[in-house]
Amino acid sequence: MTELLAPAGSFEALVAAISNGADAIYLGMNRFGARAYANNFSLDELKKAIEYAHLRNVKIYVTMNTIVYDSELNDAFKQLKDIYDCQVDGVIVQDLAIFNYIVKHCPQMEAHCSTQMGIDDLEGTLLFKNLKAKRVVLSREVDIEKLKTIKKIAKMPIEIFVHGALCVSYSGNCLMSGLIGYRSGNRGRCVGSCRKQYELINTTTNEKISTSYILSMKDLNTIDYINQLKFADSIKIEGRMKEPVYVANVVNTYRKALDGHITNQDKLNLNKTFNRTYTKGYIFNEDKKDIVNIDKPNNFGYLVGEIIAKTKQGYEIKLCDFVNQMDMLRISHNGEDINFSVSKLYDKNDNLISSSKTNCFIKIKEALSIGDKVYKTKDYNFNKELEKTFPKEYKRFNLNLYVYGHSNEAMTIECECENKKITIQSDFILEKALTTPTSKEQFIKQFNRLSDSIYQLKDIEYFVDDCFIPATKINELRRNIVAKMNEVRLKRPHKFIEDDGNIKKITFPLTSPKLAVYCTTLEQYNVAKELGVEIIYYDNIIRRNEATYPKMDKELLIGGYGGIYAYKDSNGFVTDYSLNVVNHIAVYTLHSLNAKRVTLSYELNHKQIKDLIQAYYDENGGYPNLEMIVYGRAPMMFTHYCPLKVFNQCGKCHKSNYALKDEYGVFPILNHKDCTTTILNGKILNLIDDLQDIKNINVFRVQLTTEDKLESQNIIKMFLDKIKSNRKTNLFDQNINTRGHFNKEIL
Repeated sequence: MTELLAPAGSFEALVAAISNGADAIYLGMNRFGARAYANNFSLDELKKAIEYAHLRNVKIYVTMNTIVYDSELNDAFKQLKDIYDCQVDGVIVQDLAIFNYIVKHCPQMEAHCSTQMGIDDLEGTLLFKNLKAKRVVLSREVDIEKLKTIKKIAKMPIEIFVHGALCVSYSGNCLMSGLIGYRSGNRGRCVGSCRKQYELINTTTNEKISTSYILSMKDLNTIDYINQLKFADSIKIEGRMKEPVYVANVVNTYRKALDGHITNQDKLNLNKTFNRTYTKGYIFNEDKKDIVNIDKPNNFGYLVGEIIAKTKQGYEIKLCDFVNQMDMLRISHNGEDINFSVSKLYDKNDNLISSSKTNCFIKIKEALSIGDKVYKTKDYNFNKELEKTFPKEYKRFNLNLYVYGHSNEAMTIECECENKKITIQSDFILEKALTTPTSKEQFIKQFNRLSDSIYQLKDIEYFVDDCFIPATKINELRRNIVAKMNEVRLKRPHKFIEDDGNIKKITFPLTSPKLAVYCTTLEQYNVAKELGVEIIYYDNIIRRNEATYPKMDKELLIGGYGGIYAYKDSNGFVTDYSLNVVNHIAVYTLHSLNAKRVTLSYELNHKQIKDLIQAYYDENGGYPNLEMIVYGRAPMMFTHYCPLKVFNQCGKCHKSNYALKDEYGVFPILNHKDCTTTILNGKILNLIDDLQDIKNINVFRVQLTTEDKLESQNIIKMFLDKIKSNRKTNLFDQNINTRGHFNKEIL
C-alpha cells in the first residue's frame, strides 16, 4: 500500500497530519535538517511526537539531510544515537557520513537517501541499494515512466514528491543562496534567492528581455494523477515551513484521493491554503515555459472577483466565489499587490454584511482601477473548519476482551489488539451481588467509554458469576488496560551496534600539485592541450543527472552517484564538486567506491579543509587524494529548467549569450545541449595568491566556463607558472604529522 508521507514543522502540524490520515511524518530536529527555519523539534518534543504517532501506527522519519563538517560529526552522531534510542523509524540523509553511521550502527532505523543526493536514475538507486539504503527519494526532475522503470528493475522502495514547493535547481546542486545570501541551502538555511526578481539580458546584443520572477517555480500538484502514482512506496507532501491548516488541507485531500473518494470540490479546496499556482511538474512532463510563475513568488490565493465600479459605497466587486468577513484578500493593481484583511464588508445599500457571493463593496484608501482582479489568500471560514479536523482520531483500534471471574477472587481480563496481548488482574476481590449482578451489557456500557483513547471495544466474552462490579472499578480497569496496551504497542526491538574499530585503511601518496583544467568549450580544450596541461576535463565529464553512461577508456570526472555505479568496474575515476564532499568520512567512502581522487565541495573554507585532511590522516594513517577548485565562476545552480524558453528565446542560445541580473551583479547562463542550464556566479573565484598556503592537495583545478581563447590562455599560463614557481621554492612542503601544523592559521 502506498504510504502518504506528510510534513511537520511543529507538533501541532504533526497532529493535524495524523488526524487527517497521514501514514508517516517527516520532521526535523534543531540541527542538521534542511529546514533550519522551521520550528523543528527538541529531543523531548521528538519523544512526545513518536509516542503520539506510533500509538496510531504512524511512522516518524527525521530529516538530517544537510552536509556535515568534520567539526560537527560528533554532535551529528550523538543526535543519531539519541533519535535511535527514541525509536525513530528512519532518517532522511544527504551526507555519506550520516548515511554510513545509520547503516553501521542502527539496524532498526532505516537510512533514506534524500532528494538532496541527486539520485535520478537506475544506477544511482542500485548503488545505494548495495550500500544498504532502505529507500531512495528520487529527484523531482524524473518523469513517471522512468520512475516506474527504476522501481521495477531495482526492486527498491522509492519515494516521490507529489505536492508543494519546488526547487528550480536540482536539489543539492544549488549554491545560489550561499553565494549571494551567505546562507547555504545545503546547510538548511536557504534564503530563497530563486524567489527574487531578475532581469534576463542578452549579453551579446545588450538587450533586456524581461524583469520577472524568472526562477520562481509554481507549486507541484499531482492530485489529478494520483492513481498513476500508486506504484510508489511513498508519496510525499512538501511543507515543513507551512502552518498546520495547510498540512491538514493537503493531507486530507490526498488521503481521499488515495482512498478513491475525492470530489472536484476537494481538489478545488487545495487553492484555499497557500499556493504559488500549480504545475503537474517534470514528473508529468510539464512544459518548461509553464513550470514557473514569473509574476508572483509567494501565496497566489485564488480568484474571487473583479473591481467593476467605484461608488460612494466604495469599490464594487463582482464576485465569482464567496467573500467573508475576516478573509484575506489580494488585489492586483498595476503589477503591484494590495493585501488586506476584510474587517468590513458592505452591500449596495451600504449595510454591513458578513458574507457575499454576488456583489459586495469594500472601502480602502488605496487607489484601484476597474478590471483589477481580486484574489482570496486566506479563507477564514475554511481555515476554521480545517482547525476542527484536529486533534481527532483518524481511526481507532479494536480491543477484544475475555473477561472472567468468580466471587471471592480477583477478576482477570485478557485483551488483544493488533496481535498484541496483555492480561491484567483486578486489585479488588469480586463480591457476590446482593441483588442485581453486573450484566455483560452493563459492563460493556461502562467499559466502552473509550473516547479519550485511541481504542474502541469490538468483541467481548464475559464470564463473571453473579457478582456486582462498581462502575468506578470498571473505569479503573479500562484505564489500566489502555495504559498497558499502549506500553506493549510502543515497545520495539532495539540494538545499537558498537564500532569494532576495524576498517580498511585507504591512503595515497602526496605529490607536488598538478594542474587540472575543466573546459566548457572546444576552444578552451584546445588551449589547455596546446599548453601541455596533464589533466583536462572536457569529453570525459559524466555530470550529475547524466542521461547515459557510455563506455570510455579515459579518466572520468563523475558528478553523480549514478555514474559511480555505472563505472564501478573501471580503473578508477575522479568525483566532482557536485557530490558535496565536506568531511573525511565522505572522502573515505568515495575512495572505497573506486574514486581515485575526490573533488572537495565549494561549501568548504580553508580551516574546514584542514580539519578534513587531519581527520582522514588520524583515522587512516595517511592522506586522501584530493582535488580543489581554485579558479572559476562557481555554478550557482544546475537546473532542468531553461529560463530562455519562457520568453521565447528557445534556440537562440546558439547565437547569443544570456545572463540574469539583480542588484548584486550579473550571473551568466550556460545552456547545455540537453536544454538543462547552469547559472554561474558573477564573481570569479581566484586563489592563485593563496596556492602556496594550501597544503596536502594533489590537484588544483581551473574551471573554465565563459572564458574566450585569450582569457583561457592567460589563466592557464598564470596557474602553470605559479605552480612551477612554488615547486622551485619548496613552498609545497605537504607532509603533516602533527596537529600543531594544522593549528597554524594560513589563510
